[in-house]
Amino acid sequence: MTSGQYSDKDIRHEASRRRTFAVISHPDAGKSTTTEALALHARAIGQAGATHGKAGRRATVSDWMQMEQDRGISISSAALQFEYRDAVFNLVDTPGHADFSEDTYRVLSAVDCAVMLIDAAKGLEAQTMKLFEVCAHRNIPIITVINKWDRPGLDALELMDEVQQRTGLLPTPITWPVGQSGDFRGVLDRTSGEYTKYTRTDGGATIAGEDTYPAEAAADLEGDAWTTAVDESDLLEMEDQNHDQETFLAGKSTPVMFASAVLNFGIHKLLDLLVDLAPPAEARLDKDDQPRPVDDPFSGFVFKVQAGMDSNHRDRLAYIRVCSGVFERGTVLTHASTGKPFATKYAQQVFGRDRDVVDEAFPGDVVGLVNASALRVGDSLYLDKKVEFPGIPTFSPEHFMVIRAKDSSKYKQFRRGIEQLDHEGVIQVLRSDLRGDQAPVLGAVGPMQFEVAEDRMTNEFNAPCTLERLNFSLARRTTPECVPTLARERSVEVLHRSDGELLALFSDRWRLQGVQKNHPDLVLEPLVVS
Repeated sequence: MTSGQYSDKDIRHEASRRRTFAVISHPDAGKSTTTEALALHARAIGQAGATHGKAGRRATVSDWMQMEQDRGISISSAALQFEYRDAVFNLVDTPGHADFSEDTYRVLSAVDCAVMLIDAAKGLEAQTMKLFEVCAHRNIPIITVINKWDRPGLDALELMDEVQQRTGLLPTPITWPVGQSGDFRGVLDRTSGEYTKYTRTDGGATIAGEDTYPAEAAADLEGDAWTTAVDESDLLEMEDQNHDQETFLAGKSTPVMFASAVLNFGIHKLLDLLVDLAPPAEARLDKDDQPRPVDDPFSGFVFKVQAGMDSNHRDRLAYIRVCSGVFERGTVLTHASTGKPFATKYAQQVFGRDRDVVDEAFPGDVVGLVNASALRVGDSLYLDKKVEFPGIPTFSPEHFMVIRAKDSSKYKQFRRGIEQLDHEGVIQVLRSDLRGDQAPVLGAVGPMQFEVAEDRMTNEFNAPCTLERLNFSLARRTTPECVPTLARERSVEVLHRSDGELLALFSDRWRLQGVQKNHPDLVLEPLVVS
């Protein structure tokens, strides 16, 4: 018996039921709406919301921060677990705004599959391409959903060409739309040849009606729209654009389906696709590239730290992906980086702002450990058999601001807030002896990170602050030996990051090139995501 009442066979069975995935997209492609629709169809919630919704509709469950609800974007990440058929879904929501791509990258380290949304009217946008690249880098298979087919947009075959030409992935549609974009009637199932007709519901807040017809009945019902769909599907057949599980898992092809998340069209089929095609939780490689079997003693790693989710309790939550064994609340684990014991008395599963105590979890599950002040993003935890998973690298910041407390009497709150935001990875904190602790420099991938930091400093930590932009745009890793030379250069500043890295900041690429030309022996390494 590996853990308590569960045998190795039990654990392998539970791992095989898990589908741990993220919904990712360019901003405003419908990510939060799709997240809600999936949960609605799996009966996890009774009524879907919409971030941009009409009066009277709920805010999305996964967007719990006030700033998210005000702006209709996703900033934080929420973990939603629900069952469908015989599968257990762990849907790890990601930030929808490009400024929070670093957080998205962390989330992708914890999933086994990604659902990529593409706006039918806009095709592959800038952030979409970046996300495709990250998934390729991490060997994450992608299911592609052409969303918003209920609105006027691009031609379906043209979209398939764009996906193939720009991502290098072979699109293999599972469903094909009946009716052009803006006239979404239903879909042709390319495996069975059947037609699924969709019926709108009031505002898309409840599950859409679905009726299935054989091909002959579909032809009578839809006429030319059905004929066109069949002809286009035949063209895909001729090009051998049919699903192949091996190439999908290898990241060479992507199953495609058409949907309208806001109307709940196609969501049921997406759930089925995830059960049938998405990979289950399997052995994960440790930092030495050795697989940790799912039936080994418990192990997991932290992919996100979040505070401020419950204004009544100033707690912090560390999201951990279970990699092996059974997580049992109350077990004392070992913190891999320090070797110190870590108690798991308070553990929860998190559905947006709502929480439930979790007593046990299996490989693929996501557990929130409460008041985990000792844990940082990338930390590993284990039971019995030592393991350490690869760390999660940070992005290179491109925007920099000095932050100061408005009220010197609240310096203690100010310092605590800065330490908390740094610990969560909300923003990078840089310091120097010259600037001192009262005026640290914040580094960000995108400027909206500063807005989140300022908002939380004021409302969560009661430490109103001022931000002053610095004229730097890129950072390079350096060494202590290089500091005296760099200190004599104009438009250059060297700061310590809280993880111990020494970063040299430059005003622009030309200044960097000038310094490198004058001092070719200086260590100035890019901060590369790996």
